[in-house]
Amino acid sequence: MNLVLLGLPGVGKGTQAKLLATEYDLVHISTGDLLREAVNKGTPLGKQAKEIMVRGELVPDVLVFSLLKERLKLSNPNGFVLDGFPRNVYQARILEEYLEEINKKINCVIYFEVSEEEIVRRLSARRICARCQANYNLITKPPKKEGICDICGEKIIYRSDDHPETIKERLKVYQKETVPVIEYYQQQGILKKINGKGQINQIYNLLKNTLQSCKDGASVDSASS
Repeated sequence: MNLVLLGLPGVGKGTQAKLLATEYDLVHISTGDLLREAVNKGTPLGKQAKEIMVRGELVPDVLVFSLLKERLKLSNPNGFVLDGFPRNVYQARILEEYLEEINKKINCVIYFEVSEEEIVRRLSARRICARCQANYNLITKPPKKEGICDICGEKIIYRSDDHPETIKERLKVYQKETVPVIEYYQQQGILKKINGKGQINQIYNLLKNTLQSCKDGASVDSASS
């Protein structure tokens, strides 16, 4: 099964995508991780992307998609779960066209519904390891030792795109660019909405139940915890 997870920045798409990938043996593809990897390696794309990401703007479609296509080629027979892509209707369309070329398709799109107030609270608490890039959240996933990465012992820091001013800009961009994507997939009849507020395990159980409805061909427009 090939899946797309949608929702406001900080809604928990990455956490849920990793859980799905582990349980169902799917390839987890995070465009955010792909871009950060390019930035850390100092590739030409990474240098361009860094300036754009710091401003809270979306990286141009052509740059993101060039990274994404390479990773999609590595997806296994069980499928993939996309986290952070598509972010606008154009991306959704070029993704659909490319998947047709490689004889794949999106089976289900999950949209996590969470208020903007909750998102600001979550994002303001996010941290990342300066060395190994491990992700933390002071509310939901704090490090064992305050300010120190559990994995490598390096200091954890603010992500550059999680400062309050940048968060507000990201939410504006989301409303303008990504909300139409929700409507796009809703018109195709493959969009499922779930309540993204709650404990990680609660949301994951709800997610699995919703995915079962995709497999069963049931018509489910929304679900709540």
